[in-house]
Amino acid sequence: MKPTPKSKNSPLLAFGAHPDDIEFGCGGVIARETRAGRAAHFVVCSRGEAGTSGTPQQRVAEAERAAKILGATLEFLELDGDAHLELRAAHAIKLARIIRRVRPAVVLAPTVEPNQHPDHWRLGQLVRDASRLARYGGVGELRKLAPHTIGQLFFYAVTPDAEPSGTLPVLIDISPSEIMKTWTAAMEAHASQMKTRDYVEFQLARAKVQGMSAGIKFAQPLFPNATMVFDSVTL
Repeated sequence: MKPTPKSKNSPLLAFGAHPDDIEFGCGGVIARETRAGRAAHFVVCSRGEAGTSGTPQQRVAEAERAAKILGATLEFLELDGDAHLELRAAHAIKLARIIRRVRPAVVLAPTVEPNQHPDHWRLGQLVRDASRLARYGGVGELRKLAPHTIGQLFFYAVTPDAEPSGTLPVLIDISPSEIMKTWTAAMEAHASQMKTRDYVEFQLARAKVQGMSAGIKFAQPLFPNATMVFDSVTL
């Protein structure tokens, strides 16, 4: 898949199964993109109602606050509910409708590795299906919106277990202090989730290890869904 030029007219669309997934899994990437002028839109597919900490109302408010910090817009999509997400064609079509409406160049979704919260990998699979359906002109439920072919689908990993084995990641350098400050603030907005574990320190430690592996301070990995094609070896 050939990289799409970064443009303010080409939004980034990120899907999360729960109110904090995007921030913890790829919030540094989002911060880097929005600070560069790219529009970003979040779609969260539950209100975290099955979580151990925080009410759905709290989780929604936290997600709204975090999205604002990251400079993104946000919507919630009602599917099957937290911890109940199923693989359904109807869900993929709903997601494809959002892709056609937003018309993103880049889509981010959780990885499809099974060793993680089941809502994560199922949503990743649904987004992958939706990215294909969005470009098919004959899907009856989508005919009111023009077909759209995305530039790239990247998967993000909320936890180390979710990182696909055998797939080399694309590392996004998030070392600049203003990027790290924004990302950290967005994660800290999900205060209800810190009652059981310090997820902020956990994600910062992951980013530091990823960065050190490439000789930089901090990085977040993204995993391409398809082979990436470049015009030249000179980047």
